Amino acid sequence: MPTPSPQIVEVAIPLPLEGSFHYLLPERLQDQATPGKRVLVPFGRRKLTGYLLGVASAAADGIGELKEVLEVLDEEPLFTAPELEFYRWIASYYLHPLGEVIKMALPAGINLVSRYRCEKGEDGTPIMREYLSGGKNVRTERFYRVLPGSAERPRGKGGEILDFLAEQGESPAGALRERFGACSPQLNRLVELGAAACDEREVYRDPFRAASFGHDQPLPLNPGQREAYDRIAAALAGGSFSPFLLHGVTGSGKTEVYLQSIAAALSAGKTALVLVPEIALTPQLVGRFKRRFEVGIAVLHSGLSDGERFDEWRRIRRGEACIVIGARSALFAPLERLGIVVVDEEHEGSYKQSEGVRYNARDLSLVRGKLAQAVVVLGSATPLITSYHAAMNGRLGYLHLPSRVRELPMPETVMLDARGQKGLTFLPPLVDAIRENLEQKGQTLLFLNRRGFATYLVCHDCGQVLRCPNCEVTLTYHRGKGRHVCHYCDYSLAAPTLCPTCGGGEITLLGRGTERVEEEVQELFPEARVSRMDRDTTKGRGGHARVLKALEDGSVDILIGTQMIAKGHDFPGVTLVGVVSADASLNLPDFRSSERTFQLVTQVMGRAGRGDRPGRVMVQTLAPEHYALTCAVAHDFEGFYREEIAFREEVGYPPFAHLVAMTISSISNPQAEKAAEEAARQLRGLKTEMRMRVEVLGPVTAPLGKVRGRFRWQILLKGRERSELHRLLARFRAGYTHPSTVRVVIDVDPVEML
Repeated sequence: MPTPSPQIVEVAIPLPLEGSFHYLLPERLQDQATPGKRVLVPFGRRKLTGYLLGVASAAADGIGELKEVLEVLDEEPLFTAPELEFYRWIASYYLHPLGEVIKMALPAGINLVSRYRCEKGEDGTPIMREYLSGGKNVRTERFYRVLPGSAERPRGKGGEILDFLAEQGESPAGALRERFGACSPQLNRLVELGAAACDEREVYRDPFRAASFGHDQPLPLNPGQREAYDRIAAALAGGSFSPFLLHGVTGSGKTEVYLQSIAAALSAGKTALVLVPEIALTPQLVGRFKRRFEVGIAVLHSGLSDGERFDEWRRIRRGEACIVIGARSALFAPLERLGIVVVDEEHEGSYKQSEGVRYNARDLSLVRGKLAQAVVVLGSATPLITSYHAAMNGRLGYLHLPSRVRELPMPETVMLDARGQKGLTFLPPLVDAIRENLEQKGQTLLFLNRRGFATYLVCHDCGQVLRCPNCEVTLTYHRGKGRHVCHYCDYSLAAPTLCPTCGGGEITLLGRGTERVEEEVQELFPEARVSRMDRDTTKGRGGHARVLKALEDGSVDILIGTQMIAKGHDFPGVTLVGVVSADASLNLPDFRSSERTFQLVTQVMGRAGRGDRPGRVMVQTLAPEHYALTCAVAHDFEGFYREEIAFREEVGYPPFAHLVAMTISSISNPQAEKAAEEAARQLRGLKTEMRMRVEVLGPVTAPLGKVRGRFRWQILLKGRERSELHRLLARFRAGYTHPSTVRVVIDVDPVEML
């Protein structure tokens, strides 16, 4: 009998290495080895989890040099062929290793890696032993049920448990412990007597197990909503890729359009994916979906434990959830028969992943929709300039909701000129408005996009400003912690009483953050119930939901917050919004600063007047004549777009060009500068050789020139054709070498330029 020929398989390894790797597949594993499964492979001196991509196309030459796959780790594939196609697209476009893309897309914690620990041998000498760590265990629980016809009935707690089981039919052990306390001996005795049976089953960790939801019905659609829904429903019926921009003013009922469009997709046997920019938006949105739909709904975001994310992922993979809601990582939910993708607040920069695989979930939603022949709806009251430009040029279907639901008016808005009003957090008209709103039992939102108590500390004697030793930024004082903190590397130190430079005792806190504004509001309005929503107050499980619920149930009069409060929340009780420092983001070294300011101010303004009572907005600014603010206050998106698109065209920024940002860093500034200059020299040489219409700008010191102890230099590439940028970078990466102490990060389509 002929010996079976050895199989060579292609494996992706989740390390920052280009390309895939070839391994021999032993005969004993050939029946198990299906593409999409994890495999344990030797890699250097370690054993790692890799991802089986398929049989390699390589010839059999050199087979003896290949290492063997050690184990196949899964009974069922973790990803399908269409999903692998999506992962390959991401790896190619964002110039990132495929293995790391796959690792990012799959649930955290499932991969095994080999580690070593020191143990004592039989003769007592220390030896290093290899062991495998990682992997996510399936959670199981014991379920108890009554067995009829038992000969003996116990008394006391055992009898009470038996009666409860008879009434319930069956119950998990956890529920029995909650009701009866410690009861393992009684349960064991019931099983011994044959009065009860015990089964061990797999159970899911449910992030919403403690929540209860009612039911509601679809709401009547106004003409604008009806037209938008009809066009989406027609596209769903057509069964081909159809991208739309749903541009609706704040409070125009975009969510109801999403809900009814998803209902149409479900009725056609399709599934739905809903992306939101922040996990803070998830609880309120999940509540609306749970009340509307009786199908399985899964949630994926970073606020879940690894176990919860793993269980939600398995529910989706098994087809037990037809709707997935989550932040950017939910883009990789393993949904089959995808019919519609909704990207709510599509303008938000938080859809861009800032570390590791630097992907943009908003952009990739269009790619996934195209691969699945699905409908994609990008929704926003303040769409990206690039999205609106694409809609105006026919690349996106344009759906417009120009008015609020129930014919509610847009809030009355007033611009307050803060020039010459030094030292005042709140100008007198805003103070009067807050007091009047309190008297009328209305709720107030105060927006300031800086957290902490004070944004910097300065010595009056020598003028020294307290800075982070690892990053070129000032330290922010947090009074609750009694410490000065760096918001980039988390370095902190106790508040000093003397200047660390000159020893002087005159140290002043300058600048205001949400913590200081909260204190000033409590001093001005001692009778008010005041709360704060920022990254400090929403830490921990359920932090966002806790703050939002307090506002929703009316137990908060004034909520102070960062941009978290500006994103898509719907609170009918909010009748006044105050923007404390509207121009804070205008002077950032980023060509999108005007766009971000317009979006942020418009979005936070839109929280006012969404209930039965009209809303008011007061915007304090040092730049009352800037078009981003005058257009925001006038609710004039088209006017802002005309100004901004003219600026973008003049300077050649998106949508008139595509960008790639390259950041080169080292713990030595001269080394980083030298590596950056060499990179720029090579890029310019390749550009000339390849006759590319690409601009190479830089190198220059990054706006944040030092972060986490590393000096940073930037090179910006601009080109009209994405393909030219990719070809140039492919050649560059093949030839550019640098010391191991230098890091090179390539960010395709950067969102932050800092």
